[in-house]
Amino acid sequence: MPTTETLTLPTLDLTHIRAQFPALSQIVNGHPAAFLDGPGGTQVPQRVIDAISNYLRRDNANTGGAYATSRHTDAMIAEARSAMADFLHCAADEVAFGPNMTTLTYAMSRAIGRELKPGDEILVTRLDHDANVSPWLQMAEDRGVTVRWAEIHDEDCTLDMADLASKINSNTKLVAAGFASNAVGTVNPVKEIVRLAHAAAALAYIDAVHYGPHGLIDVAALDCDFLVCSTYKFFGPHMGVLFGKREHLQRLRPYKVRPNTNAIPNCWEWGTLNHECIAGIAAGVEYLADLGRHARPECTTRRAAIEAAYEAIHEHERGLLERMMTGLKKIPGLKIYGITDPARFHERCATLAVRTPSQTPLELATQLGERGLFTWDGNYYALNLTEHLGVEKSGGFLRIGLVHYNTVDEVDRLLAALAEIVGS
Repeated sequence: MPTTETLTLPTLDLTHIRAQFPALSQIVNGHPAAFLDGPGGTQVPQRVIDAISNYLRRDNANTGGAYATSRHTDAMIAEARSAMADFLHCAADEVAFGPNMTTLTYAMSRAIGRELKPGDEILVTRLDHDANVSPWLQMAEDRGVTVRWAEIHDEDCTLDMADLASKINSNTKLVAAGFASNAVGTVNPVKEIVRLAHAAAALAYIDAVHYGPHGLIDVAALDCDFLVCSTYKFFGPHMGVLFGKREHLQRLRPYKVRPNTNAIPNCWEWGTLNHECIAGIAAGVEYLADLGRHARPECTTRRAAIEAAYEAIHEHERGLLERMMTGLKKIPGLKIYGITDPARFHERCATLAVRTPSQTPLELATQLGERGLFTWDGNYYALNLTEHLGVEKSGGFLRIGLVHYNTVDEVDRLLAALAEIVGS
């Protein structure tokens, strides 16, 4: 295993970063808490906490009122929408807020389903989180639409792109795929998936929930029709965000209450939104932009700063991933799912799924948790994957998820604890 001195993490100031996250200073059972559960939700910087509490303290009001706090709320939502537009690289009126990605996808699947009929087809994948599967399966059942499945290569848990391409045809109306696997970390060739969908005049619906904390999202470059993400996965509050191309948001008819406006994107936002969390979204995006400005002070726009932040995040996480992978490979009997070759780490993010023959994933997670090392066990809603790989009935995986605030010391603590538990 490389020493701390040889691990180069050139552009992130972890002392500066970690000082902004109050949760990271906790002590559990006498151990510093190590949050290695990022895929289930990241911790938040103090500015997000402040934005939420300040909104509730000063501006708590509904929208559209003829008084100050209501107007402040309108302005705050507009700023948060602009911030997410910079984050996604789209126009502000192409950004809709919702309770979570699952709710947004269910609503969009119903609207898209209005246009589908028996004989039409949709394509989903074995690798996806069920939030980008079940809404489409249930809509297809209601509308008499055929569902096809893109399979995976079991040996490295990557999409079988030849199989995916072969299942797109003139009847295909929608392709639903993930940007990255929340279970095994695979980063999919999303731009190629979008191209294949569009070649058949089908819509491309991309789940970027897991990719959000790890890599830059550029919907303009992807040319996807829809993309959904969850801000609590990239240092913000528990909410979901949907990008939709303006032409689709205007053409499709949402299920909504009659008094709601027909103007986009508001017609896609049902009922009163979670205003305090939207304030936190804006603060979370600004955190990332400031991270980029800290790494590259010459950035003059928020989008440029976000791009710089993700360059720094990528370098840091790549170093942690290499160290973690090297150590995991040394633990006798431990099986790593997904891509393990460092030459292919550009095809994955720093999320690892493992199993050992002597402990269940729950037993591993419990014993690690007692040592202050927070990991996750189970299927993480990637149910089709765990069933396909034959691990669902025996507890799924132990998942280790690294993000940019994690440290070399936390990686080493996790590796030492796993080696001790497996060897005991």
